[in-house]
Amino acid sequence: MAFNDLLLQLGGVGRFQQIQVALVVLPLFLLASHNTLQNFTAAIPSHHCRPPAHSNLSEDGGLAAWLPQDRQGQPASCLRFTSPQRGPPFPNGTETNGTGATEPCSDGWIYDNSTFPSTIVTEWDLVCSYRALRQLAQSLYMVGVLLGAMIFGYLADRLGRRKVLILNYLQTAVSGTCAAFAPNFPAYCAFRLLSGMSLAGIALNCVTLNVEWMPIHTRAYVGTLIGYVYSLGQFFLAGVAYAVPHWRHLQLLVSVPFFAFFIYSWFFIESARWYSSSGRLDLTLRALQRVAWINGKREEGAKLSMEVLQASLQKELTMAKGQASALELLRCPTLRRLFLCLSMLWFATSFAYYGLVMDLQGFGVSIYLIQVIFGAVDLPAKLVCFLIINNMGRRPAQMASLLLAGICILINGVIPRDQSIVRTSLAVLGKGCLASSFNCIFLYTGELYPTMIRQTGLGMGSTLARVGSIVSPLVSMTAEIYPSVPLFIYGAVPVAASCVVALLPETLDQPLPDTVQDVEDRRKGKRRQQQREQQKQMVPLQVSTQEKNGL
Repeated sequence: MAFNDLLLQLGGVGRFQQIQVALVVLPLFLLASHNTLQNFTAAIPSHHCRPPAHSNLSEDGGLAAWLPQDRQGQPASCLRFTSPQRGPPFPNGTETNGTGATEPCSDGWIYDNSTFPSTIVTEWDLVCSYRALRQLAQSLYMVGVLLGAMIFGYLADRLGRRKVLILNYLQTAVSGTCAAFAPNFPAYCAFRLLSGMSLAGIALNCVTLNVEWMPIHTRAYVGTLIGYVYSLGQFFLAGVAYAVPHWRHLQLLVSVPFFAFFIYSWFFIESARWYSSSGRLDLTLRALQRVAWINGKREEGAKLSMEVLQASLQKELTMAKGQASALELLRCPTLRRLFLCLSMLWFATSFAYYGLVMDLQGFGVSIYLIQVIFGAVDLPAKLVCFLIINNMGRRPAQMASLLLAGICILINGVIPRDQSIVRTSLAVLGKGCLASSFNCIFLYTGELYPTMIRQTGLGMGSTLARVGSIVSPLVSMTAEIYPSVPLFIYGAVPVAASCVVALLPETLDQPLPDTVQDVEDRRKGKRRQQQREQQKQMVPLQVSTQEKNGL
């Protein structure tokens, strides 16, 4: 557990930490753009059927003669008359005072391009009977995120954080750029899936690489910085989507910068903590000396030697001989306890988050304004979360964010639907709490798992989060039973998960564990502290009993 002392001797939060953290966090600014990109690239503008090619609108009585009306008096989106109707149509859109027969839009659609000049929906006609394909693209992206969390989480523990980050930047740049030039919808979906995989790896390795290079007292600051960069990315997406409404240009704009991230990522320094846990003492020494040189601590770096590291990191080097695999999360009782508890937290946070976001689509305002609101609510929520994390601990922050989010959603389920202001306020508060939960769970998971399996643990947690995001839309189908059933389910899951937090240890001001033995020692140390406190409480009782007997 001497690694934190080595970091402090070499400058603590020096020039190296400031530069590398900034460069590693910067791509997360665009990560938020990719996650919610299809809100704009796959937006559905108002549309109606195109009249037959042989039609003559001037003789037929105009475009309205071919279009039935829905119950709101608007032109139907997916039907047209088989012949022009010169009289006013009935409101149900099924027949008129003419023949009134309708048919699907066999000649395509006419779209309102005033807000969205070009989207994947308008380019490939993903409306009416093809409307489900629009959701398929986003679902495949989430499948990519799920696969990336599993694959790149494992590879990062085997190959190192830096190598996987370099690969992820290149994959995101290439797949995102190819998606912007996709000739057809299947190719677009394939490139989006590859982007989801690489972006999952970026998110996980960004947290791990930064946490492993930072001293204990600064880890909460790094976690909060990552959360704020992601939130600011949501503001950026709203602005750039408004300025660049064409979907291909927007897709290209948020993908090309990853080529620059790929180039400068070659200058990253691999985690010395990972090197030591992998038994590479020579590379550990070289990495620490480079950091000392950048931080202006050349004398301290010169004092480091193989003998000093062997003495300081003896436990890590001894335990590194048995490299952990993903099966260790279930095989080892200590890790199994962490894995099951953290899996519940990851699943509940993502499950409720995406369920709530889907319910927030009925604002009735501009989609750009909605995006800003989503980002704005995160700023005060994450500030409050940071203050709790840094002063009271990770466990209270995680428990409070999930519990409060669940309560807000449950209350929304019993409030009448005509109380739109109250329902919207509760929904926004719940969304902010779940964003804080995401911010906390990334940091908390990285501090609970040992270095030898930390990235695999983060990857499995992110995988469970993606499962939650995939299951969440299915729950919305229960609204057919009763309109508030989905909200009751979305609210009950985070409330139940908040109880699981009590089974996890606190990590505030605690050094990062490097081995499974460190995790077990931390747990045993907590038990010994509790026993000592109980003994201290028993001593005054014994003394007072003896005094009474003496009297």
